Amino acid sequence: MLVLTAHNASPWTGPSGNNTYLFSGREPALIDAGVGNAGHLAALDAALAGQSLARVLLTHGHPDHAGGLDAIRSKWPSVDVVRFGTPLTMVKAGHLELRIVPTPGHAPDHLCFLDEAAGDMYCGDLVRIGGSIVIPASKGGDLRKYLDSLRRVRELAPNRLLPGHGPIVEDPASLIDEYLEHRARREKEVIAALSDGAKTPEAIVGRVYTNLAPSLLAAAADSVLAHLVKLHDEGRALVGDDGWRLGDR
Repeated sequence: MLVLTAHNASPWTGPSGNNTYLFSGREPALIDAGVGNAGHLAALDAALAGQSLARVLLTHGHPDHAGGLDAIRSKWPSVDVVRFGTPLTMVKAGHLELRIVPTPGHAPDHLCFLDEAAGDMYCGDLVRIGGSIVIPASKGGDLRKYLDSLRRVRELAPNRLLPGHGPIVEDPASLIDEYLEHRARREKEVIAALSDGAKTPEAIVGRVYTNLAPSLLAAAADSVLAHLVKLHDEGRALVGDDGWRLGDR
């Protein structure tokens, strides 16, 4: 397996941009499509060394992971795309077969791909080192499903997680536990803000986030909304014309 960066560095995607993962062999496969950057496509072409790319495996459809599909199809017209909704449970990648593991939450179509022999899971935007994962409630993100996905992956006990952003995770259980603890703390903070009279996601952001860059405020409000929706589904928060408030449970 070879890591090829997508050349789309940004505050969101990290200093080297998205990770894409190439499996060479009988049926060359790439996990995630990048954004169509010419440098990424050139590196992919060089690594294939004359072979044709057989398939792209998409962890989900967000633009930094799937935006490069058209460019890849232009170069390799016969490429197959494996994405959410496929009836497959296993997919060939190079000389390997990877297990498809549905992990909705960050996006409704999120998948992970597990190399069961090596214990390596290619986990897209499930987790990353050095940052949290936004749950964009206004764009299909679902916090309850995301927490269930974290727990499911922890139970599968992969040896490593290879994310869409940042370095390889060598201790998946510890990082997943940190993520679960972080979300539990954030939920308590959201409840406290509601108890103090905050009625909108934006007002809650002002109470629970400190030193947040202005460019991140909208994403933070969307993640707070994800917490509010979870609390609503559990009967612990209500929403009306005057905004959000605590429920009776």
